[in-house]
Amino acid sequence: MPLSEARIRELSDNLRPAAPPREVDNVYTDDQLQRLLGVVRAKGPWKLIIAQHFASADELLATLSGPMPEGTELSLDWFLTPTFRGFYANYSAALYPEIQDCFYNERFLELAKSYWGAKYAKPQMMLFNVNGPAGNTDPGHLDTPSFRGVRYENSPTWLCSVMGKSGLFRDYLIKMAQVITWFSHDPDSGFTYWPEGPLEPPQRLQPPVYNRGVVVQNEMMYHRGEANGPLEQQRPDGLAFNTLFSGDPGDSDHWLLKTGDEIIARHHTRDLRFLVHWSAEVFEDSEELKKNMEGTDNLTQERAIEMLLDDARARGAEIETPTDPLHDPAFIRAINAAYDMGGPTSYPDNAPVTPLYIDAA
Repeated sequence: MPLSEARIRELSDNLRPAAPPREVDNVYTDDQLQRLLGVVRAKGPWKLIIAQHFASADELLATLSGPMPEGTELSLDWFLTPTFRGFYANYSAALYPEIQDCFYNERFLELAKSYWGAKYAKPQMMLFNVNGPAGNTDPGHLDTPSFRGVRYENSPTWLCSVMGKSGLFRDYLIKMAQVITWFSHDPDSGFTYWPEGPLEPPQRLQPPVYNRGVVVQNEMMYHRGEANGPLEQQRPDGLAFNTLFSGDPGDSDHWLLKTGDEIIARHHTRDLRFLVHWSAEVFEDSEELKKNMEGTDNLTQERAIEMLLDDARARGAEIETPTDPLHDPAFIRAINAAYDMGGPTSYPDNAPVTPLYIDAA
């Protein structure tokens, strides 16, 4: 059942961060950057982002918005862009000792607390995205939110994303703040975001974005990175779901994209777009800290799905009760449709969305 204009507006208005993004400059020292890149080189190879987080196109679509072409079977291949991901830290623990000062970062913690006007914060996660020239088919997305009991670490990405879109779980939402930093020399590639909701005009972190970033709550704000590099190099021939990114063993200034044993692209470090995403959990006061840490008011996945189903059905959606709700493509598609307001409606003129790659054959 199509959403009414009033419902679309309601869902859009739900999707606004705690405060507008705050720009920051000179985020990392040169020494920290070299150590961060050193981990990427030493600990690879690294998988595509979508290969790490999604088992089907329906799961991916639940984190995005807007209609897909009718009459065509969904495929993850449509969304392939040569962007890769790895984790520096998770569960509040640095995974590599050489970047501990980057993760347990006093400046970042103060930025996170100030952003929320909160008393306490603890670092939770740190990851990187890296690519050479790359298109971006993403029309705008929300980062994966976490809720007490249903977190990105223990639940499918699509479920947390739909919970965030629905607006039903604000009382359970874990407050987060990110310091997101880019290292890119591309003069045309920035960061587009919608701080007033996806129906309102976007704003943009203007390029170039070398060692520049934002403090933000990306779980509740539509945003997208922008394409970078020469158009003819943005989707290399041979790119596949199993393509990997690694340092060139023969040249410390170069990086390789390999599908199987085949090298499909080779990039110099200066041509990379390298993103470092640091995230903290934030607590307004000691009561909120205690509730989050002790788990006295947690959700379960079963309860979350029950709440989504009850609300969607009350609004007129006809959704069957699934036997395997976490992995049923038809259910995932249906429950996402109940809360998909269509996503952003406008983009900067010089930062359009890369068209989906659809094999007409």
